Amino acid sequence: MKIDEVRGFTPDQLAEALLNLKKEQFNLRFQAATGQVEKTHRVNEIRKDIARIKTVLRAKKAA
Repeated sequence: MKIDEVRGFTPDQLAEALLNLKKEQFNLRFQAATGQVEKTHRVNEIRKDIARIKTVLRAKKAA
């Protein structure tokens, strides 16, 4: 997910995307603990996407 895409979302869409990413992160953590994760790079991608969304949400609240 690119930062330009995230900036185009409404606050409701951002909250929904954040919730979905957190669920996916939770599932990947369990897969990693049991050794079943296939796409290990996805863990870092999700972490960075969550940070992007939180940054944009905070900026929109401040504005």
